[in-house]
Amino acid sequence: MKVAEMRMLRWMCGLTRGDRVRNEIIREKVEEEEEEEMGILYDDVVLLNHSEREGEPSVMTVNCPDKTGLGSDLCRIILFFGVTIVRVDVSTDGIWCYIVFWVVGRPDTRWNLLKNRLMAACPSCSSASGISYYRAELSPRPPDVFLLTFCCYDRRGLLHDVTAVLSELELTIKKVKVSTTPDGKVMDLFFITDTRELLHTRKRQEDTRHLLKSVLGDAMISCDIEMVGSEITGSSQGPSFLPQEIAEDMFSYEILHEQLSTSLACNKASITVDNLMSRGHTLFKIVCQDHKGLLYDIMRTLKDYNIQISYGRFTAKPKTDCELELFIMQADGKKIVDSSKLDGVCSRLQMELCRPLRVSLTNRGPDAELLVANPVELSGKGRPNVFYDITLALKMLNIGIFSAEIGRYQIGDREWEIYRVLLDEGNGSGPPRNKIVEAVWKMLMGWE
Repeated sequence: MKVAEMRMLRWMCGLTRGDRVRNEIIREKVEEEEEEEMGILYDDVVLLNHSEREGEPSVMTVNCPDKTGLGSDLCRIILFFGVTIVRVDVSTDGIWCYIVFWVVGRPDTRWNLLKNRLMAACPSCSSASGISYYRAELSPRPPDVFLLTFCCYDRRGLLHDVTAVLSELELTIKKVKVSTTPDGKVMDLFFITDTRELLHTRKRQEDTRHLLKSVLGDAMISCDIEMVGSEITGSSQGPSFLPQEIAEDMFSYEILHEQLSTSLACNKASITVDNLMSRGHTLFKIVCQDHKGLLYDIMRTLKDYNIQISYGRFTAKPKTDCELELFIMQADGKKIVDSSKLDGVCSRLQMELCRPLRVSLTNRGPDAELLVANPVELSGKGRPNVFYDITLALKMLNIGIFSAEIGRYQIGDREWEIYRVLLDEGNGSGPPRNKIVEAVWKMLMGWE
């Protein structure tokens, strides 16, 4: 069936197998033509309007078919580009979705690329009309995984500079192993995927090497890129990756509850549930402290519970708490009346709003090891740019990195992305360990 379908699509586009055009590109082309025939231009799915007044937020509108978890996917992309969401209005009838984001970017924000990534995350307009044949609605093919083997002379801030280059190129780090040799050289193994799906081409690989060389100069010794199997990054690590006693300290509910009153947690959120205001929806009212990725943390939690948002409004004001109202329902179209499920959702939201990530510093022999845990969605995605923020915080503290690893670890029914960074504290004249943990936490929360 798939072979016959692709033959038909190639014929419709006037292509043959000899043209060597990928199947995904052909599907997108057919979908765009369908949307234009329906009177919906592909470029109108996401619209971006910049304010004429300096300091005022830009407005992005998303107008596309709805799906469970769409808000989470869009917020994750916005977070990846370092754009801050200050207000959101969302409305959907379960078939079509209309979202308005008021956002504040940075001087180096790549707005056109952000728009393209948001459009790519939106479902095809053909799915709203019941024509899903061309989309095939199957599980997406996992992205190709590449191994970037990198060798250079060590210096302070090196790992962050390399991470910044990969982020600029939209190369996602799935797994990493970094080690320093006694003669002052660094051997880095980055397992990466390419958002643009072009890293298999010679030009894309050469561009990657060139940008790394331009940033690192003569310190770079070698840089090789090769494709490897996706299974390398697709499974959780064994118990040896994170010793049991460390896992208990990081994920123990009692310890986490005690830390909610410390500087390593946001202020406790106020979550109110109302099942009387609407006949068909459960109303969640949330008032909480702002932090980077706040809206993504809420949306990914609801996505994991397979909860759909029918209407929502979010407002963030400087020096005040954020306010969020969500009219939600279950995947079956009914409000949530099961008290145990409501308690579970509220408890999970409370934890995600107060401690969206875990940060700790432990002893590893005579040295200190920084540990950061990043929750992974059921879809397999985690919060973006975590490694970038960790290495930036350490660079600003002038703390060297002796080795680093990224792996996935299963705790109960949840998967976490664990970052293990062995610090080079030099002669011990650096900042106190509690200040290191606090600096990394504030960087991750956007409070730096």
